[in-house]
Amino acid sequence: MFFPVSGWFAAFVLTVAIELPIAVWLLRRAEPDPRRRVALVVLANLATHPAVWYVFSQMFLVGTVDYLVAAEGWAIAAEAVFYVVSIRGLGGGRAIVVAAVANGASFAVGRIVDVLRPELFR
Repeated sequence: MFFPVSGWFAAFVLTVAIELPIAVWLLRRAEPDPRRRVALVVLANLATHPAVWYVFSQMFLVGTVDYLVAAEGWAIAAEAVFYVVSIRGLGGGRAIVVAAVANGASFAVGRIVDVLRPELFR
Protein backbone atom coordinates (compact mmCIF):
# COMPACT_ATOMS: atom_id res chain seq x y z
CA MET A 1 0.00 0.00 0.00
CA PHE A 2 1.17 3.51 -0.75
CA PHE A 3 -0.20 6.69 0.82
CA PRO A 4 -1.23 9.14 -1.89
CA VAL A 5 -0.71 12.87 -1.54
CA SER A 6 -4.45 13.49 -1.87
CA GLY A 7 -5.25 11.55 1.30
CA TRP A 8 -2.81 13.34 3.59
CA PHE A 9 -5.03 16.23 4.67
CA ALA A 10 -7.97 14.00 5.65
CA ALA A 11 -5.62 11.75 7.60
CA PHE A 12 -3.99 14.74 9.29
CA VAL A 13 -7.35 16.25 10.29
CA LEU A 14 -8.48 12.90 11.70
CA THR A 15 -5.19 12.51 13.58
CA VAL A 16 -5.44 15.96 15.15
CA ALA A 17 -9.14 15.47 15.97
CA ILE A 18 -8.28 12.31 17.92
CA GLU A 19 -4.95 13.30 19.47
CA LEU A 20 -5.77 16.89 20.40
CA PRO A 21 -8.31 16.29 23.19
CA ILE A 22 -6.29 13.38 24.58
CA ALA A 23 -2.92 15.14 24.69
CA VAL A 24 -4.39 18.46 25.82
CA TRP A 25 -6.08 16.71 28.76
CA LEU A 26 -3.00 14.63 29.65
CA LEU A 27 -0.75 17.71 29.57
CA ARG A 28 -3.06 19.88 31.68
CA ARG A 29 -0.94 19.69 34.86
CA ALA A 30 2.37 20.31 33.12
CA GLU A 31 1.13 23.25 31.00
CA PRO A 32 -1.65 25.30 32.63
CA ASP A 33 -2.43 27.47 29.58
CA PRO A 34 -4.99 25.57 27.44
CA ARG A 35 -4.27 27.66 24.33
CA ARG A 36 -0.58 26.83 24.60
CA ARG A 37 -1.38 23.11 25.04
CA VAL A 38 -3.55 23.14 21.92
CA ALA A 39 -0.87 24.93 19.91
CA LEU A 40 1.86 22.54 21.09
CA VAL A 41 -0.16 19.43 20.23
CA VAL A 42 -1.00 20.74 16.76
CA LEU A 43 2.63 21.73 16.15
CA ALA A 44 3.88 18.34 17.34
CA ASN A 45 1.56 16.67 14.84
CA LEU A 46 2.62 19.04 12.07
CA ALA A 47 6.20 18.03 12.81
CA THR A 48 5.60 14.27 12.72
CA HIS A 49 2.60 13.44 10.55
CA PRO A 50 4.11 14.35 7.15
CA ALA A 51 7.06 12.03 7.82
CA VAL A 52 4.76 9.18 8.81
CA TRP A 53 2.68 9.73 5.68
CA TYR A 54 5.34 10.54 3.07
CA VAL A 55 8.71 9.30 4.31
CA PHE A 56 8.02 6.07 6.17
CA SER A 57 5.57 4.94 3.49
CA GLN A 58 8.50 5.03 1.06
CA MET A 59 10.88 3.18 3.36
CA PHE A 60 8.56 0.37 4.51
CA LEU A 61 5.58 -1.51 3.18
CA VAL A 62 2.57 0.14 4.79
CA GLY A 63 0.62 -2.28 6.93
CA THR A 64 3.63 -4.33 7.97
CA VAL A 65 5.00 -4.60 11.48
CA ASP A 66 8.19 -2.89 10.30
CA TYR A 67 6.21 0.11 9.07
CA LEU A 68 4.13 0.26 12.25
CA VAL A 69 7.16 0.14 14.54
CA ALA A 70 9.17 2.67 12.53
CA ALA A 71 6.40 5.18 11.79
CA GLU A 72 4.61 5.09 15.12
CA GLY A 73 7.90 4.85 17.01
CA TRP A 74 9.07 7.98 15.20
CA ALA A 75 5.84 9.84 15.95
CA ILE A 76 5.87 8.92 19.64
CA ALA A 77 9.56 9.67 20.13
CA ALA A 78 9.55 12.95 18.21
CA GLU A 79 6.37 14.22 19.87
CA ALA A 80 7.67 13.26 23.32
CA VAL A 81 10.92 15.15 22.69
CA PHE A 82 8.93 18.12 21.40
CA TYR A 83 6.79 18.16 24.57
CA VAL A 84 9.81 17.87 26.89
CA VAL A 85 11.60 20.71 25.11
CA SER A 86 8.47 22.89 24.92
CA ILE A 87 6.94 22.38 28.37
CA ARG A 88 9.15 23.37 31.26
CA GLY A 89 9.29 20.71 33.96
CA LEU A 90 7.67 17.94 31.92
CA GLY A 91 9.57 14.70 32.41
CA GLY A 92 10.50 12.35 29.62
CA GLY A 93 8.45 9.47 30.98
CA ARG A 94 5.29 11.54 31.16
CA ALA A 95 5.91 12.94 27.67
CA ILE A 96 6.29 9.42 26.26
CA VAL A 97 3.04 8.32 27.91
CA VAL A 98 1.18 11.34 26.48
CA ALA A 99 2.56 10.76 22.98
CA ALA A 100 2.00 6.99 23.12
CA VAL A 101 -1.60 7.23 24.31
CA ALA A 102 -2.51 9.95 21.79
CA ASN A 103 -0.79 8.18 18.89
CA GLY A 104 -2.20 4.81 19.85
CA ALA A 105 -5.71 6.23 19.83
CA SER A 106 -5.30 7.99 16.49
CA PHE A 107 -3.72 4.90 14.95
CA ALA A 108 -6.61 2.70 16.12
CA VAL A 109 -9.28 5.13 14.91
CA GLY A 110 -7.41 5.58 11.63
CA ARG A 111 -7.41 1.83 11.03
CA ILE A 112 -11.13 1.64 11.74
CA VAL A 113 -11.90 4.56 9.43
CA ASP A 114 -9.68 3.04 6.73
CA VAL A 115 -11.74 -0.16 6.88
CA LEU A 116 -15.11 1.59 6.94
CA ARG A 117 -14.31 4.46 4.55
CA PRO A 118 -11.10 3.62 2.63
CA GLU A 119 -11.74 6.33 0.04
CA LEU A 120 -11.03 9.04 2.63
CA PHE A 121 -7.30 8.35 2.60
CA ARG A 122 -6.88 7.72 -1.11
